[in-house]
Amino acid sequence: MNVSVQAVAVWGKIAPSHSITAIMITDDQQTIVTGSQEGQICLWDLSSELKISSKEILFGHTASVTCLAKARE
Repeated sequence: MNVSVQAVAVWGKIAPSHSITAIMITDDQQTIVTGSQEGQICLWDLSSELKISSKEILFGHTASVTCLAKARE
């Protein structure tokens, strides 16, 4: 059974800074991945109308994310 869980980000009135230092698009061209100077990785949905909306933000790196790479199957 595959269960989907909606990610929820909680912070104050101001979202964390995300100065993009790396960018990658998935092979299906539906998700953009960005790395930031602040050490975050963000996933963004890209619609067929080329509208971008945030999907997930991942925290944990202690240094800037300066490159992104796809894992092989």
